[in-house]
Amino acid sequence: MMKIVFLDVKTIGEDIDLSRFDAFGEVVKYDFSTTEETRERTRDADIIILNKVRVDEESIGEARKLKLVCVTATGTNNLDKEYLAQRGIQWRNVAGYSTESVAQHTFAMLFYLLEHLNYYDNYVKEDRYVGDVSFTHFDHVYHELWGKTWGIVGLGNIGRRVADIAKMFGCRVIYYSTSGKNTQPGYERVGFEELLQTSDIVSVHAPLTPMTANLMNAEAFSKMKGTAVFLNLGRGQIVDEQALCDALTRGKIAAAGLDVLVQEPMSPGNPLRAIKDSEKLLITPHIAWASVEARTRLMEIIAGQIEEYLEM
Repeated sequence: MMKIVFLDVKTIGEDIDLSRFDAFGEVVKYDFSTTEETRERTRDADIIILNKVRVDEESIGEARKLKLVCVTATGTNNLDKEYLAQRGIQWRNVAGYSTESVAQHTFAMLFYLLEHLNYYDNYVKEDRYVGDVSFTHFDHVYHELWGKTWGIVGLGNIGRRVADIAKMFGCRVIYYSTSGKNTQPGYERVGFEELLQTSDIVSVHAPLTPMTANLMNAEAFSKMKGTAVFLNLGRGQIVDEQALCDALTRGKIAAAGLDVLVQEPMSPGNPLRAIKDSEKLLITPHIAWASVEARTRLMEIIAGQIEEYLEM
């Protein structure tokens, strides 16, 4: 009988129905797995399903029956692909499942910052609106998106979706190709320096590569408008977090929203912990991808990949 092992099923969520996998054979689920636990838990597995667990000789060296590795994500930096190839073990990842979810979260973060929603929510809840002299209160002014320039770093599926929505709000959208090779018809491509200098909003939707690591450093932030909002929904390592902290505290940019960090969960030494002003900095714990619909879609794709593999 085929044995499938979920190594970190908690990363999928307890609200997602995984009963479809029972049709493939025995299914064993573990909340999380260390490298040592993975070595033991994969020993008699035919297929393993995981998100962040490292897959290499150390973790699966004793998994002699292993035939397929399924990653419940797009990124595959945790796979030793050379070792898998040597063993004849196939692997699959999933792309495109979270496009709508991440695009939606991008705009949720932007509007929270752009319209100072934390301030106005607190203004009302602290009873400052009760008995005020005017029907309206707009001490923290905000601006329309209409007519603003939105610069996108990384115009893949998510970047294009964000671009299309931004255009609906009346933005001029420009993008920078981190590889230098990605030309998208219908979208305005510019150099990195021009994007930084002219954009009112800069959002990152790029993967982590040697070309994007620390791309947003002190020099990059120094070229941005003092009124600009920066958003990172790509990978944490694309941003120099100390440089971002400095840019925010010194007023080099207006605000930042992050859904990804260099170290996740957040490290005690992260310099951004010092910024408590939610109008300057909004951090969410890597949730942009995780709508119920996106996670359901993700697992449907994984199940389909297993079906296709078994039919080969």
